[in-house]
Amino acid sequence: MKIQTATALVTGANRGIGYALVEALLQHGIEKVYATARDVKSLEALIAIDSSRVIPLQVDVTDRNLVNALPTQAADVNLLINNAGILSFGSILDIPTEAIASQFETNFYGSLNMARAFVPVIKHNKGGAIVNILSVVALASMPGVSAYNASKAAAWSMTQSLRASVADQGIAVYAVFPGPVDTDMAAEIALDKTSPADIAAAVLAGIEAEQEDIFPDPMSTQIYAAWKQDHKAVERQFAAM
Repeated sequence: MKIQTATALVTGANRGIGYALVEALLQHGIEKVYATARDVKSLEALIAIDSSRVIPLQVDVTDRNLVNALPTQAADVNLLINNAGILSFGSILDIPTEAIASQFETNFYGSLNMARAFVPVIKHNKGGAIVNILSVVALASMPGVSAYNASKAAAWSMTQSLRASVADQGIAVYAVFPGPVDTDMAAEIALDKTSPADIAAAVLAGIEAEQEDIFPDPMSTQIYAAWKQDHKAVERQFAAM
C-alpha cells in the first residue's frame, strides 16, 4: 500500500518506536494518523508536530472495552500498527508469573485485541494492512528477557494465523523483527542499538514493498540470515547473552 493514501493508527505512540513511526508517517505525507497511548497528555509533543493530521486517542490495549470502542472513533483506518509493548527482565525460573501474564496481556493479547477490533474496519475501507511490531527474540530466546521472548514468539505465531485468516479480505499482515533499539524500554540492554527513526523508516519501506517479514536493522538482518542457515547456532548464541 502507499503510505500517502493511508489513514493509520499507531499504538504506544507516545515514545520510542511508536513516536518515530508517527513522525515517519507524517514525513511520508500520510493523510491522517491516530496516535494512541494510555495517557493522552503524553502525546502532546506529537500533536504539536501537526495537529491537523495527528489525532490523539486514549487506549490501553489490555482494556478490551477501550479497544472495542476505537472503531467508532477511528472508522477510516486502513493501516493498523500494533506497536505497544512492555519488557520485563528475569529468567524463566525466577520471573514472577504475574510479570509473565502482564507481558502476554500487552504484547500478545493487546495486538490480538486490536486486530480483532480493526479487521472489520479495514475490510469495510476496501482493504489495507496490519503491522505487528515483534522482536528478533521471537526467533530465538535471550534468557534475561524470558517472558518478553515468549510473548513475542506467541505474537509471531498469532501474526501468521492472522495473515492466513484475512488473506481473502484484502488485508496484508506484516511482521517486524527489530533487534535492540535505542529506546527507554531497552536502556538496560548492553548491545549496539538502532535508532527508532531508522527502524520506522525501514518499516514503512517494507510495507510499501509488500515485504511480509521485515527485518529493519543490521543485527536483525544478520540474525535472520544465520537463523535460516542454522537456527540451533542462533539459539546457542542468544543463550549465551
